Amino acid sequence: MLISAGPVQSLGAESAPRLRFGEDARPDGAWRGRRFLWLGDKPAYELSFWCGTCAFLFERMEGANETCSIADVEHRLIDGLPDIDQDVVTRFSELLPRGEYLPLLLTVEPRLVRPSQPGDYFTEEQVAVWGLNAFWDLPENPRTPYYRTFDTRVDDGAHLFEFVVPMVPPSWNEPARVAAHAETLADRSTMTAVAVSILDICAPADNITGEHATHWALTHFLLDGHHKMQAAAQTGRPLRLLSLLSVDASLALPDQVARIPELRAGRFPA
Repeated sequence: MLISAGPVQSLGAESAPRLRFGEDARPDGAWRGRRFLWLGDKPAYELSFWCGTCAFLFERMEGANETCSIADVEHRLIDGLPDIDQDVVTRFSELLPRGEYLPLLLTVEPRLVRPSQPGDYFTEEQVAVWGLNAFWDLPENPRTPYYRTFDTRVDDGAHLFEFVVPMVPPSWNEPARVAAHAETLADRSTMTAVAVSILDICAPADNITGEHATHWALTHFLLDGHHKMQAAAQTGRPLRLLSLLSVDASLALPDQVARIPELRAGRFPA
């Protein structure tokens, strides 16, 4: 469910952001280098390639080894945000590079999935369209458990899939803290996590038709809320997610990014 959205804002640090989306060094003669989410000076996740016809990807790298919580707003997030809080938006945007962001406040009902197990997007929906990785003869591997939260039809040729991706795996979370959040979620549905997000739109070069021919992948990389997200998944309780959706870092046009609120609210053409 969409609680509230936008408008698009210019946010972020002018220099030395803690997280950034960007390109690795280009090999000689290559069109582009690999695309990453960087945490500090290390790649945390490899992302879909720039071409838009390759299969969608987020693959955990060794740099994804710490969370990005902000201690002095933690109590506000545990109490929960009733609407988009501009102060919280500004504080978390200081971790990110300067650019255009669409703030969203969503309700998610996370379901934890693991690579190659039931519900894994990469072995089910992706293989149905792209097939197996041509080199490895295997599905793509995100190398992390992750959460699936939502999907919906976009139009006759496209489908939206939503993912919440942790910066550290759930096994790194403190069980007692997860249990405490589970108790809070039983009484309070406004508890809020925070993520930086991108929209990658991918379609195979082959002439594929049908609703799932083009995949709109809305991916939320958790900044704060790893214990909360695990607690929500374990208890089946809803959780709020404040998303800073990067217009600049997405593999999508600005008008496609602008459609996310209506799609997330369940409003789309018949």
